[in-house]
Amino acid sequence: MKKSVLGVFLYSASLMSLAVELEPLVVTASRSAQSLEDVLASVSVISREDIARQQAQSLHDVLRGLAGVNLSDSGNTSLFLRGTNAGHVLVLLNGVKVGSATAGTTAFSQIPIEQIDRIEVVRGPRSSLYGSEAIGGVIQIFTRKPTSVSSAFFSFGAGSEHTYRLNNGFSLGFSQGWLSAQVGAANSVGFNRCRGSETAGCFTVEPDQDGYDQQSWTLQGGHRFSNGLEIETQLLRTRDQSEFDGSFQNRAKTLQQVFGQKLSYDVSDNWKLDLSIGQSRDQSDNFKDEVFISQFDTQRDHVVLQSDHLLNDNHSIIAGLDYQQDAVDSSTNYSDTSRENTGVFLQYQVGLGNNDWQFAIRQDDNEQFGQQKTGTMAWGYRVIPSLRIVSEYGTAFKAPTFNDLFYPGFSNPNLTPETSESVDVALKGWANWGHWDVTAYHTDIDQLIALDASFKPDNLNRVRIRGVDSRVSAHFGEDWHFVGNLSWLDTENQSEANKGNELPRRPSLSSRIDLDRNMGQYQWGATLVANGDNYDDLANTQRLTGYATLDLRGAYLPSKEWQLQMRIANLLDKTYETVAFYTQPSRGVFLTISFNTKDQ
Repeated sequence: MKKSVLGVFLYSASLMSLAVELEPLVVTASRSAQSLEDVLASVSVISREDIARQQAQSLHDVLRGLAGVNLSDSGNTSLFLRGTNAGHVLVLLNGVKVGSATAGTTAFSQIPIEQIDRIEVVRGPRSSLYGSEAIGGVIQIFTRKPTSVSSAFFSFGAGSEHTYRLNNGFSLGFSQGWLSAQVGAANSVGFNRCRGSETAGCFTVEPDQDGYDQQSWTLQGGHRFSNGLEIETQLLRTRDQSEFDGSFQNRAKTLQQVFGQKLSYDVSDNWKLDLSIGQSRDQSDNFKDEVFISQFDTQRDHVVLQSDHLLNDNHSIIAGLDYQQDAVDSSTNYSDTSRENTGVFLQYQVGLGNNDWQFAIRQDDNEQFGQQKTGTMAWGYRVIPSLRIVSEYGTAFKAPTFNDLFYPGFSNPNLTPETSESVDVALKGWANWGHWDVTAYHTDIDQLIALDASFKPDNLNRVRIRGVDSRVSAHFGEDWHFVGNLSWLDTENQSEANKGNELPRRPSLSSRIDLDRNMGQYQWGATLVANGDNYDDLANTQRLTGYATLDLRGAYLPSKEWQLQMRIANLLDKTYETVAFYTQPSRGVFLTISFNTKDQ
């Protein structure tokens, strides 16, 4: 515990340091910095090195097949974490909450993979620290940050379906400050996303190519003052035009914008204050061919004041005040277009011999649904230095969205929040070759929002979810790298309607294996993703067949700065669907050339 508590202050003071490199630390699980070995929660960390090695083209490529993660794709990606709903995952970008206040989900496709430095996937309830939405867990995405020396980078790629990707940027380091900027673009003619049906799926027959065109940029900068004050600002903006199949609309222009500013001050050697101000915006203009249909523009303003206090080497307290305002501006006439939420949270961490404890409690006060209390208790015991038992219990909630509450004709203003109880037990191990863990969990969700007989949302459902996640990451010498994920999931609808049925689009078995080899100037690797059978609907009448895909990749490094890459996705050209009637990409080849004056 001593290592993890001290990490709170070491990380906060040195994360943006341009002269010191620290080992990778996890910040999302407890709102404080801990080494992966000390974290009590179930966490996966995807580094910039992992993203580059996998030659990932999107967040979908990186997240699919991870332990506890299921994805469905109909042009928009829905992510189910530990069997919970897509709206039960809180997504953060550099600490700022992102996502649509109307739909309640995040547009993962609008966060460019080239501009991501690290991803932390935390499984299990985290409402006690973050409030609404964190029933299944939290995913935090960190964009690429400046390094200790000035650098420049460039990449260009082209591949199947006339797909092109361009990204370039620079990083400047000063004695007490830093600045970086990136600009990216991507476009593709795409493929026919829906195989067509007048009565199901996209409810139309449009045998055309559904392409996209995207531009993005990020800007980050900061300065450290001699009195212990540090200020950092970041901005990400993505514009996207995409085509899809639909009877009501088939084209959209979207904007994803995230702004954040953070002030940190070291009051003393054992006390630190952080003030974070953030704003995220999700806008979409929707069309049927060239005819305007609708506009949705949602904005989330967020302010957090957090105090980290180290009582001694084995005890720490984190306390905070969290304010959020959601607002909607739409061509659709919502009866209410804004709401405020204030949360107060407290966390206590203590280490006693081989035992580590973490307690967290939070109260949210929302002007629409009132007060909600949540809590988490976690315990870890080191059997031996390389083996640890961990157990966690937590409660969480999800506030109804604006669509649930106020969408004209299809809403219910009397909805109450969805609530959950979860418990898990894990075994974690470390060795000189890597690490592994196995986690069993059980979650009950009450007041689950679903459509009633009149197609209006109501608190009708109760579901039970249980599963087992297992992961292993291993290095064999300096040449071989292996990562394996295997998940078993059992979901049951316990409501009166569809009682005993499985929840849709969540296969009971899923797995992913990544194997890579470094041969000096040459590198090669493969990714195998497999999912079992599952259902597309709550009634369990539409079955989705299981599948397995194999991706191959290779790279040539003629010098330290230059790299040539080739990736073959879906090598065996497997035909499969993760949403009924929506086809997935066939075999594709993508080539990339990149230049970097310093490997980031």
